[in-house]
Amino acid sequence: MTDIVAPRLASTVLLLRDSKVANEIEIFMMVRHHQIEFNSGALVFPGGSVDKNDKEIAANPALYSGGDGLDADALGFRIAAIRETFEESGILLARPKGSKDLVDARPANEIAIAHRADLNEGKITFLKVLTDNGMLLALDELVPYAHWITPEGMPKRFDTWFFLAAAPPEQLGAHDGKESTDSIWVSAREALEGGETGRFKLPFPTTRNLIRLGKQGSVQAALDDSKGKSIVTVMPVMTKTATGRQLRIPKEAGYDGEVFDVGAVG
Repeated sequence: MTDIVAPRLASTVLLLRDSKVANEIEIFMMVRHHQIEFNSGALVFPGGSVDKNDKEIAANPALYSGGDGLDADALGFRIAAIRETFEESGILLARPKGSKDLVDARPANEIAIAHRADLNEGKITFLKVLTDNGMLLALDELVPYAHWITPEGMPKRFDTWFFLAAAPPEQLGAHDGKESTDSIWVSAREALEGGETGRFKLPFPTTRNLIRLGKQGSVQAALDDSKGKSIVTVMPVMTKTATGRQLRIPKEAGYDGEVFDVGAVG
């Protein structure tokens, strides 16, 4: 009997902006490097694992706003979400100390140019980036959207919280060129069409969240619809049929179904 691998805590952010040409939302997405072990070559949202430095920041409320009532684990997920978003896209969900507004695009870009590469290479901590630049993480900009856990039996597993966030004005984002090789602002419709034509490789959770998000016509509508909504944890169960593979997820999770075909028998 194979031992069940414990999932690593992780966070993912769906950065949103309203499309200028259609009544749609655009989402910042990246193409994973083909040599990355997990989801190689896939079109994904920014995100990654919670680390010990995130927990150090969580222990210091002077470094963030919007953490009232959250326990250590919830704080860790949100802090990791903002850190990973910054590492992978250069977009910073933070406020200068004493300000109620998110950091402007120009200083955010300057911080990214100065620190992003070193942060990705482990030469500097996110805590130091924040303190050196007088920034407070804007945890209140994150709206919990979904909670997925990789199925048991998989060699690499994640316990992942998905968050929605409106992209700060004029912060456009860019991939790091290492873990990801391309980035794009794309509507849910276009991403899903690309998945069907083979232009994009879309993981199952990404597909389901894009379909769900695509029902919203604006960023504000998406945020309002999710605020305060109960979130049902999804841990898909894989089954094999005579014709292929299926994944079963809780119907009450809000993904328009319970059983999904995910591949034909090879």
